[in-house]
This record gives sequence, structure tokens and C-alpha cells, in this order.
Amino acid sequence: MTAKVVQYTLERTYYIETFGCQMNERDSETIAGLLEDYGFSRAEGVETADVIVVNTCAVRQSAENKVWSRLGKIASLRKGGKYPVMVLAGCMAQLPQTVKRVKSRFPYVHAVVGPGHIHRIPELVHSFLEGQGKAAEHPAVAVSPQRTEMGKDKSAQILPEGLPRVKVPGLSAFVNIMFGCDNFCSYCIVPFVRGPQISREPGAVKSEVADLVRDGYREITLLGQNVNAYGLDLDGEYGFADLLSELDRIPGLLRLRYFTSHPRDFTKEMVDAIARSRAVCEHFHLPLQSGSNRILKAMNRGYTREDYLALVDYIREKLPGASLTTDIIAGFPGESGEDFQDTVDIVKSVEFDGAFTFIFSPRKGTSAARSKDQIPPAEKSERLQRLVELQSNITREKNRELLGRVVEVLLEDHAEDPKYTLKGRTRTNKVVFAGAKDAAPGDMVNVKIQETGTWYLKGQVVM
Repeated sequence: MTAKVVQYTLERTYYIETFGCQMNERDSETIAGLLEDYGFSRAEGVETADVIVVNTCAVRQSAENKVWSRLGKIASLRKGGKYPVMVLAGCMAQLPQTVKRVKSRFPYVHAVVGPGHIHRIPELVHSFLEGQGKAAEHPAVAVSPQRTEMGKDKSAQILPEGLPRVKVPGLSAFVNIMFGCDNFCSYCIVPFVRGPQISREPGAVKSEVADLVRDGYREITLLGQNVNAYGLDLDGEYGFADLLSELDRIPGLLRLRYFTSHPRDFTKEMVDAIARSRAVCEHFHLPLQSGSNRILKAMNRGYTREDYLALVDYIREKLPGASLTTDIIAGFPGESGEDFQDTVDIVKSVEFDGAFTFIFSPRKGTSAARSKDQIPPAEKSERLQRLVELQSNITREKNRELLGRVVEVLLEDHAEDPKYTLKGRTRTNKVVFAGAKDAAPGDMVNVKIQETGTWYLKGQVVM
């Protein structure tokens, strides 16, 4: 796609606020690139921007509520000033109730644009800025057809190749390798708002990664709702393991990460490819969600606790020094005390390096939200606290094992600690604060660990 460049009499500016996941962050890079190709420059904030894009998340009701609140706040900040063109973009745009609510309560939102249509934002913005939008539908709507539960429709939300992106500061960059999701976990709205799974062609991914490395990025994170299902919708002969192996050969790429993976689709072949690799980091984020087979089935996760533990055993056999992190939901509908204890037992058995733990939050439009077996809020909170305390203790102990060890760290930024002035991460994704006289962000260094905490390591750079 070649963006149309508009010559405005006065300079036009834009501002983007991003809610949610890394894929939204990556989409915002493209939105910014498109607007800049169209002749806009970035404003310092919402108070002065001619165009405001709010790129939204819909994974939880709380995330949606934050966006509605923020839209009102932005509008109040602009009272008495020049009225901007406002765009509500991202996953919330795909919710069936969003357009209706915008029309009834948010007349200052000019366009509602789904994730698969963000490349249309400049033309919609231009239309309103030039007055053409006054006679058009308000808000302008660019979304994909609604997807029905377990639907097999192929209403694509994949973006055209070759869209521009702004260069973000730092050493790391995101690369989408696929769009959408076909998992239909019973608690998740993502397949409905992001559409069906569609993998990008391998050549397009490799070309983007190579270009980013040439631009100076040293670490790439591959993104997808289920990255290790990459290629299943293509010819079936080229999968995630093949992609990792080819990207690993790109000169100058120091580290390769990926997010998010699904235990059901994580094969031994993928583990073997990572074990053979040079750049792919030894960090496995494997969302468990529950340790109970009964609850896993209710969640429609597609694996058992035995499957999960077998995968963990294979990873540790092939990569003994790898780190394992996970996601866990406490208080899923119908979760008994015995079910919850199954989860606790797996956390104790696996000894994860870290875990993102959540209270189950009913999401309208999902089957889990319609369940009549909802757990009382107090009980969900109590279970969550037990998990947090258990995992924090495990994480502290695993980090303490690194005292006196030397670890490889890619320095990413400066830190405020007068003794440990730099900040980076290990290959296993642990945050390290490092002391060094001659090192700087961008350097790959060895650090001898002198202090550990729950969420950090501290040490001095050694030669």
C-alpha cells in the first residue's frame, strides 16, 4: 500500500494512546507510520493534537471500561479548544455494542476502526478534516463482519503487507507473524474481535526481521495470539519450528523471542529447534490456566495436566537452564476446592520462574460468562492470594540460586540506582540491574549476580 501524502496549509498533528497487549503496541506503530506518511507529525499530547487515535483492548470488561472513561476525559481536556478528529481503533471496535454506544453517548468519536482495517485510518481522518465527513455516516465504521461462536468463516483481519511503521526507540522490535485465533477458549473474546487465524507468508516475516536488524534492532519478538500454531492455516508443510530455524540464521540478530504460545500446539520439534538455535531465547511462556483436567476441559484448552507436565519434562531435558513462566486463572466457573488444589500442586511441582495470575472475570460474549456456576468474589480473591504468595516464594528461591553466577545480559537502558546504573535482561527474561564503568545500552555483557529479589537480579559487569 502506498500512502497518499496530503499537503496541508497548516501542519497537522496526531497522538495515539494504546491499551492492551503487544499486538496493539505493534498496530499503533503502523497507525503512526501511516499518519506520518500522510503528512502528520506527532503531537506532545491529546491537548494539542488534531487527530487522536485510541487503540483499544477488549480482553476484559475492565479494559473496556478504562477506554470509555478515557474518551470522556480526553473530551473534557479539549473544552474551549480546537476540536480534534477522534478515532476509536482496535479490538473494542469489533464488539457489536460499540458502534451503538458511540452513537448514543460519544458523539465526538468520528470513526470506529477494527484491527484489520487500521490502514484505512488516514483516509477517514482526511475526510473529516476536509469536511467531507459531515455528510457521511457518523461515526465512520470500518470493521470486519461479526464472527459467530466456533464459526469457520474466513472474514480476514490480516493487514496488507508493506505498511509503514514508525521507528520506536530501544533495541527490541515486535513482528507480527500471524493474525487472529481459532482456539475459542471458553473465557476469551479474542477470536471474535481479532478474527480467524491467518499466518503471514514466511518470506514476508523474514524480510521484515532482516530489515529491522539492519536498522539496528538487536532483539526481535514474534507476535501472535498463538504463535506456535503458525503455518497450520498455510500448506501445513512449513511451521513455527521452520520459521524459528530460518530467522535464527539472520546475521546480526542477537536474540529472538515470541509471544504467546499455547501448550496444546507446542511440539517436541519446536523444542528441538530452540535447543539447536543460536538466537532463540531459552524462555518458555506456557499459559497453564488451570491444573485441573475438569476445568481445562471446561476452558476448551485442548490439553490435560499430564500433557502439560510431559511438555515441561521434555523442555527441561533438552534445555536444563531454560526458564518457564505461565498464566493462571483463579476462580473459573465451577472450580471446586479440589480443582484449585490441582493447580496449586502443579505450581509446586513445576516451580515456574514466574506467573501472571488473574481472578476469573466474566467477559460478555463468551460461554464462560454465561455459566451459572460463578465463584463468589471473596473466594476467587482468596485463591488468587494463595497463588500469588506461593509463586512469589518460588520465584525468590529460583532467583536466589543465581547468586554468584555469571549471566549474559543485553543492556537495554539506564537505571537510577547509583550502584547499578544499567538495566537489561537475561536470555531467560530475568530483569538485571548492572554496575559497569564502560558499558552502555546495546552492549551484550556478562554480569556476576550479587543480589536477588522476587522480580530482579543485581550485579557487576565482569570481563
